Amino acid sequence: HRDRDVRVQAWRNRRDHAAWTARPNAGHRALVGLEHTGKLRALVTQNIDGLHQRAGSDPSIVIEMHGTVWQAECLECRDVQPMRVVLARVDAGDEDPACLDCGGLLKSATISFGQALRSDVLRAAVRAARDCDLFLAVGSSLQVHPAARLCDVASGAGARLVVVNAQP
Repeated sequence: HRDRDVRVQAWRNRRDHAAWTARPNAGHRALVGLEHTGKLRALVTQNIDGLHQRAGSDPSIVIEMHGTVWQAECLECRDVQPMRVVLARVDAGDEDPACLDCGGLLKSATISFGQALRSDVLRAAVRAARDCDLFLAVGSSLQVHPAARLCDVASGAGARLVVVNAQP
């Protein structure tokens, strides 16, 4: 955050992020189908791309542990605004846009490496894991913590655990 050149490059990278053109896949749609049957009460994701919501998941049940690229937030006053609004400023020549409310540093509303997860989001994810009968871990290597520990939380509370990923 201290290096302006790094921030300028980060804003360029955000402008060209793959999330802007990504589309939900069959896995996202299958989870929406489970939700529509009333069997999916929470969807905890480490993804920042918003594809669950774009597939049709109710935003009120999606718990985005690592935040979302679709919003920008001020590191000083915590103001949140749509990322598209900030990127329009970048496109207009503002290489390192500051918060319009307080002048603070803006960044995507995602968790950066070394940054702590939001405690309210982590509590919601743990609550969802403790409250389920079946915990599906889909498309995760289960190597990133604390999200990977949610499997243990769910199992410890008596839930069945099903892991669907590319690893054995």
